[in-house]
Amino acid sequence: MDAIETSFKDIISHSKEYGFIYPGSEIYDGLGAVYDYGPLGVELKNRIKQYWYGWMTRMNDNIVGIDTAIFMHPEVWKASGHVDAFNDPLIDNKDSKKRYRADVLLEDQIEKHLEKANKEVAKAAKRFGESFDEALYRETNPRVKGYLDKAENLRRKFAAAAEANDMAALKDLIIEEEIACPVSGSRNWTDVRQFNLMFSTQMGSVAEGASTLYLRPETAQGIFVNFLNVSKSNRMKIPFGIAQIGKAFRNEIVARQFIFRMREFEQMEMQFFVRPGEELEWYEWWKNRRMKWHQSLGLGDENYRFHDHDKLAHYANAAADIEFKFPFGFKELEGIHSRTDFDLRRHEEFSGKKMQYFDPETQEKYIPYVVETSIGLDRMFLAILSNALREEKLEDGSERTHLKLPYFLSPVQVSILPLIKKDGLPELANSIRRQLAGDFAVQYDEKDSVGRRYRRQDAIGTPFCITVDHQSLEDNTVTIRDRNTAEQIRISIDEIATYIEPKLNMSTAWRSIES
Repeated sequence: MDAIETSFKDIISHSKEYGFIYPGSEIYDGLGAVYDYGPLGVELKNRIKQYWYGWMTRMNDNIVGIDTAIFMHPEVWKASGHVDAFNDPLIDNKDSKKRYRADVLLEDQIEKHLEKANKEVAKAAKRFGESFDEALYRETNPRVKGYLDKAENLRRKFAAAAEANDMAALKDLIIEEEIACPVSGSRNWTDVRQFNLMFSTQMGSVAEGASTLYLRPETAQGIFVNFLNVSKSNRMKIPFGIAQIGKAFRNEIVARQFIFRMREFEQMEMQFFVRPGEELEWYEWWKNRRMKWHQSLGLGDENYRFHDHDKLAHYANAAADIEFKFPFGFKELEGIHSRTDFDLRRHEEFSGKKMQYFDPETQEKYIPYVVETSIGLDRMFLAILSNALREEKLEDGSERTHLKLPYFLSPVQVSILPLIKKDGLPELANSIRRQLAGDFAVQYDEKDSVGRRYRRQDAIGTPFCITVDHQSLEDNTVTIRDRNTAEQIRISIDEIATYIEPKLNMSTAWRSIES
């Protein structure tokens, strides 16, 4: 089978056609950067949640879960710094009237310099073959070195401007790099301005007595304000973690790239509480452990990389992103941050409640330090979906759309297909469906030829298709077809569950992380 390249447009189109993702409020012409998950989308999304949450709480005996409210006391967001400092640097193009994040424009420009260098290296590697010394070529080739130097110089200047919160310097870099608006092609830019990303609303029965509340821009603060509750009620001993999956909201002015950046999104976060002074060791430990978790999905190790932050958030003393190679380049998938004791200390200051932990081993009281791991669930969904979708040319010249999802994440795990709609085959097929439905996500399909039904199941990522034919009535066996290889074997009906269960079990992949 030969692969045919799929585009980002193909991914978006496939998502809608097969019921993974729909544009929000589509019959009213949609709502910008808001999407709805369809029947297959919600199944895949729930399995991703299971894979993350189950691993966190089952394979780590010192991590527990929580589900906190979206609405929180407004003082929470003052303590966390979001009211004063949760801003994006925005710049407008005067000709196109389009608005962009200044930091994203500069990050993309750095990536363009690096891509040019990598293209030159790739051409040289092809030219010189096995004798090619890539490290030496990067150091000595003037063209490659020029691109790399441009990227490094821009990265250094950008980091300095961001650290100083210098909006004028950010604009100067955009002008200096001759960055043009993707729509108008012009370089006619406004000044860079800060814009707060929190949505606000009112709580109260009358307008005069209403209080201003915020839709939470992150789920982490719900964990921090419940630190004492969880540690006492569950008798948690440091080091320990609290995991949460929940909705968050950001008024993204420059929402783009399908579900990569949305105004309403879901986060999977874990806050890990440690002794002061041990946070950087745990930070490195969680960096490596989280990378192993991602690699266990089988999306290709080469599609991941670490990106250490040059500019640290006000609460952090170390930070890195796990970046994934999306169809539009390497972008942040998960953040790992050493948050120090900033959050608990600030909540102690603003609430007046002691946020200290008594350590029975050291006989000391202290405010714990925190290491955070945070994934955008929607980004995780997009990473998995975009990596899985492929068009393939088969040996007979035909083509198939193949959604090569990890088996244990597939929204439909088994499809039951009677060869024809008569002779007792539908009755036996439905009997098998009922037998498997309690343990697996099963779909019954009797419309069209078996070949067409195979193609439909390939397109939605179903790992196993079970065909019930006339021989099934005679000897109680069925044909089971593997999605990835299209190979078929004959198997007893009684053995189906035993055959497919190990391949669909998440714990098998979890154990690979521990090895």
